[in-house]
Amino acid sequence: MNTIEKNYSRTEQILKVMNVLAWIAFIGMCIEAGAILVSYGVSYINPAASKKLYKGLSLYPLRETDFVYYSISVFFLAALSILKAYILFLVIKALTKVNMTNPFSTAITRILENISYTLIVIWMFAIVNNMNNRIIWNKFSVLQPDWSAQEYIFIAGIVFIFSQVFKRGLEIQSEHELTV
Repeated sequence: MNTIEKNYSRTEQILKVMNVLAWIAFIGMCIEAGAILVSYGVSYINPAASKKLYKGLSLYPLRETDFVYYSISVFFLAALSILKAYILFLVIKALTKVNMTNPFSTAITRILENISYTLIVIWMFAIVNNMNNRIIWNKFSVLQPDWSAQEYIFIAGIVFIFSQVFKRGLEIQSEHELTV
């Protein structure tokens, strides 16, 4: 077995492991989103349940102060988890469509662009969430954790650049096939 064949099979193994890890993360994000929504439903009936929404997050003071702002805060938490799960779903889709003999495809390019667009949506949600948190603080003096918005726009830019590299690779691959 020569070096190229070794690297090829090693890359395929790494992609398979990444696919399994992406599935695990996807299932975890779905569980997180479901847990947030279920705990919100329970807290609608039993306000004390908002003391431990998810991972020990307590929105009880906000729930007791204003239910509408509490609902908006939970909506942002659930939306973030759902969007992260969607990104992981797209990653799984991309990993299953990767073909090592012809790695550049329009499907992969579209998936990468969709990932970058979804990251931009998360960035916008983070900005709106942080503005909502400031309103909550100014109105009710209830402190909410801010989201780091910069990381999402940075990663969206990187993924978009990768999608453009894939698009150019697809063009070169097509030109190469035409010349053969």
